[in-house]
Amino acid sequence: MFVSRNKTDNYETNKESWIEITEYVPKDKIVWCPFYCSGKQGKIFKELGYTAIHEDKDFFKYEPEYDIICCNPPFSIIRDISIRLHKLGKPFIIVAPSRLIMCRWFNELFKKDLGLIIPAKRPTFNNIETPNKSYSPPFGSFYYAWKTELTGKIIYI
Repeated sequence: MFVSRNKTDNYETNKESWIEITEYVPKDKIVWCPFYCSGKQGKIFKELGYTAIHEDKDFFKYEPEYDIICCNPPFSIIRDISIRLHKLGKPFIIVAPSRLIMCRWFNELFKKDLGLIIPAKRPTFNNIETPNKSYSPPFGSFYYAWKTELTGKIIYI
């Protein structure tokens, strides 16, 4: 749980933003949503018909049985998270700042099997302290997909 780590990380992707990419997340796969915040993301994926694992456990010390990670990771520690994702070696789709694609370290980790989903508008997020108020940051965000059917593709929604 990252609630006390950095208040700027206490944002969850809203349901509408996940709905727009459901066609790229296979329904027959177990989805791990590792960053807990308020617990909302796991409920969203279950409502959308997925088997989802969403527990308040430390991403860096815990790994359940799963097929794909779908999450909005804390942006303040995206490099550490990316290194862990690479070590896990399993498919993922994460929401992260668009500028991440320009980071050499990120490309060194993921370029070979990376795909991008670029939304028509910026995804909106909800802060766990004000869950009914949507927030769209001043920067764009992409969905980064690794080791999925999107490898080598850029999808514009």
